[in-house]
Amino acid sequence: MEIKVLGTGCASCKALYTAVIQAVSETGIEAKVVKVEELTEIMKYNVMSMPALVIDGKVVSSGRKPTVSEVKKLLVK
Repeated sequence: MEIKVLGTGCASCKALYTAVIQAVSETGIEAKVVKVEELTEIMKYNVMSMPALVIDGKVVSSGRKPTVSEVKKLLVK
């Protein structure tokens, strides 16, 4: 599984990255977590607000910071 956190480095983006790392750790899922801060890369996902969360190439959240429990639910779908 590949998980990308899209954001330019704001506090919410950093908090989402931390929440994703915690959720992956707690669920025991094998995943590669990547922080994407380059605007040209972010634009490829056509998101209008950040932070955004991408799981296996699909945008599953944007414009808000999901909680750790919300991230866990997204990971096991």
